[in-house]
Amino acid sequence: MTATELARALRSRETSVTEVVDAALRRTHELNPTLNAFTLIDDDGARTAAKEADEQLAAGIDLGPLHGIPVAVKDLIDMAGLPTSCGSATSFGATATEDAEVVRRLRAGGAVIIGKTTLHEFAYGATGDRSVHGASRNPIDPSRMSGGSSGGSAVAVAAGMVSLALGTDTAGSVRVPAALCGVVGLKPAYDAIPSGGVYPLAPTLDHVGIFTATTEDARLGYQALADSPAEPVPAAGLTVGWIPPESIAVTDPEVVELTRQAVLHAGFAVDIVDGFPKWSRTEDLFEIFSTLQGCEAYRVHEQHLETDAGLIDPEVLARLRRGREISARDYAAADAARHEFRVLVDELLSAYDVLALPAVPVVAPLVGERSVRVAGAELEVRSALLSLTCPWNLTGSPALSIPAGRLDGLPIGVQLVTAPGREGLLFAAAQHLETANNH
Repeated sequence: MTATELARALRSRETSVTEVVDAALRRTHELNPTLNAFTLIDDDGARTAAKEADEQLAAGIDLGPLHGIPVAVKDLIDMAGLPTSCGSATSFGATATEDAEVVRRLRAGGAVIIGKTTLHEFAYGATGDRSVHGASRNPIDPSRMSGGSSGGSAVAVAAGMVSLALGTDTAGSVRVPAALCGVVGLKPAYDAIPSGGVYPLAPTLDHVGIFTATTEDARLGYQALADSPAEPVPAAGLTVGWIPPESIAVTDPEVVELTRQAVLHAGFAVDIVDGFPKWSRTEDLFEIFSTLQGCEAYRVHEQHLETDAGLIDPEVLARLRRGREISARDYAAADAARHEFRVLVDELLSAYDVLALPAVPVVAPLVGERSVRVAGAELEVRSALLSLTCPWNLTGSPALSIPAGRLDGLPIGVQLVTAPGREGLLFAAAQHLETANNH
């Protein structure tokens, strides 16, 4: 059941929070050995919180739409009394002394946290298969990647273990696994959901995000966690700018067509955005993004490189070490390019309510795969997975991936983007598209 459906069932007394949470724990224990969505399942904490939530509802205390809903939290977000591993042997076992702000808000809203989810080490990877805890696996086909870095959270929702899960998104780490696993993944505007108590990767690019089964559930989660709620708006009359993904990166033509048809099927007024991003720079967006991320990630993990290099996954270690070679001058140039790109996107979003493009240019690769053939080109998997999502971390724009059907039996996602402060438009467009394509 979705969070919305569970909320109705709890308030109509068709079920209890204890029954809902017991079912979530049973399913999690049953599926986790195969899918590896969770690093830690907090049975005792979840059952205690469920009992309290039932007592509150019985006493007429309703804390909001997430009251009694089973949720999960990515294992780089602090929960008091539990370890925050960041998917790494270097941090594993470090016990948090207090809740991150997002966890505090979940608890204040009555949500019941089932446990902590698997992530790519340090959140520095899009594949979800480099972690001290092992790879999180796609529930549609466990031989396939979940995507990353928030892969475990996407898997937990897609497999029906929980109704909502928290992730983080620095380059696409919510939207990529959401698309590959067939769920909704929301990256809010930069800093719209507070990041206190969340271990950083690249602080100017990091966003706390949400996984759910439906757009309505994502909206409920956003309302509970964001500093400012999204005002509801009607979907009628929304204008959509379709960004041909080939103007950003090589994309499977079948993915392009399926996602474009999903947008058209919703009946939006759609214009094609020609020549995006319309600038004279020689660098592509992924190169600009990688310079900023690489430099910031190195600064965040410099101490780990000095003291614990032997404990870090070799692939993640190599990526961190490349960040050491980025000069202050290179960073400043990339930052200037980021500002220029933001101006271009602001102009575009003054002409359109929402921008649309695929979330990911390919379906889920096999676990461990490091190159993929797309439209006749051999591509490095990580850069391919992040190529269509990372631009919106540069701008800090709210962006959301929703399911857009399947290709060869595997999910694909369409990505919607809007301007900060216009989240109501994003949810309206996504819900309309979701409804149109589910009928």
